[in-house]
Amino acid sequence: MSRPPTIIDVATRAGVSKSLVSMVLRDDPGVSDARRSAVLAAAAELGYRPNRAAAILAGTRTRTVGVIVDDFRNPWFVPLLDGIRDALAPHGLRLTLADTRANAHLGSSPFDDLVSLRVDGVVLAAEGFPDLVVPADTPVVVAGARADVPGGLDVVASDEAAGGRLAADHLIGLGHRRIAHVTGSGGPAAVRREGTVTRMVASGIAPLVYGDGPTSETTGYEGTRRALRDHPDLTAVFAANDVMAMGAIAAVHEAGLRVPEDVSVVGNDETPLAASPLLRLTTVDPHNDEVGRLAANRLVELVGAAERPAPTRTLVSPSLVVRSTTAPPRA
Repeated sequence: MSRPPTIIDVATRAGVSKSLVSMVLRDDPGVSDARRSAVLAAAAELGYRPNRAAAILAGTRTRTVGVIVDDFRNPWFVPLLDGIRDALAPHGLRLTLADTRANAHLGSSPFDDLVSLRVDGVVLAAEGFPDLVVPADTPVVVAGARADVPGGLDVVASDEAAGGRLAADHLIGLGHRRIAHVTGSGGPAAVRREGTVTRMVASGIAPLVYGDGPTSETTGYEGTRRALRDHPDLTAVFAANDVMAMGAIAAVHEAGLRVPEDVSVVGNDETPLAASPLLRLTTVDPHNDEVGRLAANRLVELVGAAERPAPTRTLVSPSLVVRSTTAPPRA
């Protein structure tokens, strides 16, 4: 065939009507298994690919899930997206990404952009949507602890407070008593900070908290510099994520100190950075791949539900990964 096959060609090959082919392509349940198999076989033989734009205009399901992230540069999203992708694959659902910063200069919301494309559902893994209004026909699941999640939405997140307690317990267990928590102002970081501070206070340790901006390497560096300046007897730093931990380590080295001999450093997120032979960072693993998998599975349930069920909140238990950046404090 010199031209791309059309829906009419598929109908002719399968010996059915054009409308029945359309019903099969949009997963209409009113088609018999025999006719569905015939249409799919004809489409495969001809190499027919549905016109996606036409399907959207026709109001059919796009078999696409949108995922909104804050910033593609943040390695936190790598395992999360892996988990989402792995959960969607068995259902034949494709993934499309939207970054809140990508078109911010245009004044458009990535959520509204995805809804306009008629995605089947959205995983919201970003903040900054305090006035979000979810259309009744667009299922949304929130992935991660968020500060401004609208009510009535399903949430799947790591237990960030428990993660903060794990980091504090590890350092306290090693004998550290002068511990700085270098953090940021984001939703997950705020919950993590609460868990850390609560555990330190319960152990009779005065919490030293630094940082109130983005959870970036620069914030980790600047916060640790201030902590070392204010508390020369500091022996440990818990950074709100692995990227901030890199900044913390840089500040420790700049001060002429060693990690972990002089200052122990713990991160959070178990990103590929943490496991690298160069860093070998002790960190809290929030199991973001599991968060992504559970969020995607819940979204699939919502997409297939005749009526929207009551929202659920699922917390994934974190774990501690001990590597070479922590040790007992110097004598």
